[in-house]
Amino acid sequence: MEIPRKEYPRPQMVRDSWINLNGVWDFEIDHNKIGLEKEFFKEYFLKDKIIVPFCPESKLSTIEYTDFMECIWYKKEITLPTNWKTKKTLLHIGACDYKTTLWVNSSYVGVHKGGYSSFTFDITPFLDDTMATITLMVEDDIQTGLQPSGKQSKKLASHGCYYSRTTGIWQSVWLESVSQTYINNFQFFPEPKDSRIKIKMDVEGDISSVKLLVKAFLNNILEGSREIIIDKESFSFDLTLNNIALWDVNNPSLYDISFELLKNNISTDKVTSYFGLRNVGFTNNNFLLNNQPLFLRLVLDQGFYPEGIYTAPSDEDFKKDILLSKDCGFNGARLHEKIFDPRFLYWADKLGYIVWEEHANWGLDITTINALENFIPEWKEIINRDFNHPCIIGWCPFNETWNRKKDQKPQNNDVLKEVYTVTKTLDETRPCIDTSGNFHVMTDIYDIHDYEQDISIFKSHYASMITDKSKTYNTHPDRQTYNGRAFFISEYGGIKWSNTNKKGWGYGNAPQTKKEFISRYRQLTHTLLDNPHICGFCYTQLYDVEQELNGLYTYDRLPKFDMTVFKKINSKKAAIEF
Repeated sequence: MEIPRKEYPRPQMVRDSWINLNGVWDFEIDHNKIGLEKEFFKEYFLKDKIIVPFCPESKLSTIEYTDFMECIWYKKEITLPTNWKTKKTLLHIGACDYKTTLWVNSSYVGVHKGGYSSFTFDITPFLDDTMATITLMVEDDIQTGLQPSGKQSKKLASHGCYYSRTTGIWQSVWLESVSQTYINNFQFFPEPKDSRIKIKMDVEGDISSVKLLVKAFLNNILEGSREIIIDKESFSFDLTLNNIALWDVNNPSLYDISFELLKNNISTDKVTSYFGLRNVGFTNNNFLLNNQPLFLRLVLDQGFYPEGIYTAPSDEDFKKDILLSKDCGFNGARLHEKIFDPRFLYWADKLGYIVWEEHANWGLDITTINALENFIPEWKEIINRDFNHPCIIGWCPFNETWNRKKDQKPQNNDVLKEVYTVTKTLDETRPCIDTSGNFHVMTDIYDIHDYEQDISIFKSHYASMITDKSKTYNTHPDRQTYNGRAFFISEYGGIKWSNTNKKGWGYGNAPQTKKEFISRYRQLTHTLLDNPHICGFCYTQLYDVEQELNGLYTYDRLPKFDMTVFKKINSKKAAIEF
């Protein structure tokens, strides 16, 4: 069979020497969690076959088992090129939900916890020859409250705003060959006003007699180069650029860049990447891109697919979703309760599409400080992986964290403070919303969720703000205080509509006609666009997800309306842009 998702999985750190491990793997559901005792990681033949990187709940996996699976096993025989013998072999897993234990040739290699971050194992010490057996055990129990699980249903079936579960591998798995001395990581810090980019880099291995060659190109024209003698494993340097082309939503210019390590003038590693020159910030009223006000015309994107659940069937599906959104006049998205595939972020970079990246915190009990033990290590991995994407304009570790039921404890504010502080330590260049929607503790931008469907009531929420920002609408004044920051309506609308009378739900009473739907959409949206103290909106949502019918498109990405109508509504000039 043709390898699914055969594109290079990590677009911002590309090497030529790699092997895609997607496709057919041996597979078994370990209902009684006896695989360790029976030593599945040794000479044991798993009973089924699965198509990786699709989760076993999905149609594309060929398993389609939708009950709970607390433990599953994967196994695959691999053959390595003979010229890899003198090098390191790295096993990369894009995402695997949730706790992954790896054996190679029956030898224990290591364990990783986290269902949304990418991770890597150096399997070189466990290889005997060019043939090897990779075995994975994945444990996943979203009932414990000890792990983030996003919108995955804790009931047997989907319900409300909870959808089909994803267990195990759901992003690409691949091998990479590197020399003993290689580039391990780098971060870009654009400084367009000074015509340069600052780069932080980590090099692994023996750095004696090693130098780094750097070249940056714009439209295939060399714009900057440097040769650096490396004297420590972690270092920073500036690269001056001859010509400046800013990355923005209308003209997403990207520079290509190459890094090459030479040891005694012999090449040991070569990596290609790209970067965008842009900066983000905010004032008390505005969000700023390249020091210019940019109204956030965002849409909620949950990253679900009918046949793949968490996993897009093809790379083209990422591009398609962004273009569908832009066709409606949105300039970006809130990536909601899920960490998206790096290939989605790649297309957002290419197409000029801004995004807020948000962790899938639902499912994690944050009433106790103990929540940090599992959350922070994964969140650090996520920020490090996605740091260089110019499309990401902000981080949001949590969403709607206050438990509303009287018999439940509220969020632990120390958890939010600590995660906010960690986020700002890891990335000072972007704003952070501590928890989206109503329950802020420490935040750079103040956001609320407002699903009021009555137009007169919705308008009354924001009418006083037009002349006096201190009268900002507060959905829960007993639990939070407006801090004077830029004001963002990060969820609104959610208007239900189905062209086929499909059963499902949306917010409030559904309109009776398409004309009524469009009128409600226009009035809700223009209320926000016309307010000089609102910096952006995020409409719920781009497409339906399973039983949730408040998308502008169906779950199959078919338009419910003439999308030019929404593009006209959303493109109206905002009050902050005058």
